[in-house]
Amino acid sequence: MASLVQRRMLSKEDEEGDGVEVRREDQDKINRFSRLHQREIALKEELQLKSKEKEELDDISTELELADEDEKIPYKIGDAFFHLSLEQAQEMLGAATTRIDEETTALEEKLESIREEMTQLKVELYGRFGKQINLET
Repeated sequence: MASLVQRRMLSKEDEEGDGVEVRREDQDKINRFSRLHQREIALKEELQLKSKEKEELDDISTELELADEDEKIPYKIGDAFFHLSLEQAQEMLGAATTRIDEETTALEEKLESIREEMTQLKVELYGRFGKQINLET
């Protein structure tokens, strides 16, 4: 029974906090974490778009395998369509796929770097504020 009372007292003390003062450097870390979190969300969305674009390119590549070699393929560049030979269209499609893969890799590396920095900030901030701060994303 005494341990239950102690637990209730501890949890009430935890809720009230122990008056840890927020220093300028702490606020800077909190702000940095917030900016990193927003950047993480934006990168995740961008990665989803790249993934969708890659999937579409793969579908087009599959369709081109069934095309006739003498047939002209409409290929969109910017806002215009150009009629290309099957070989040219496949080459351009391959280049676009390679570009998407490189961009995806770069985005994944940025995302990993951001997550590492966020983890470090979490360790520092939770170490200083304990349960008084919530950095769960």
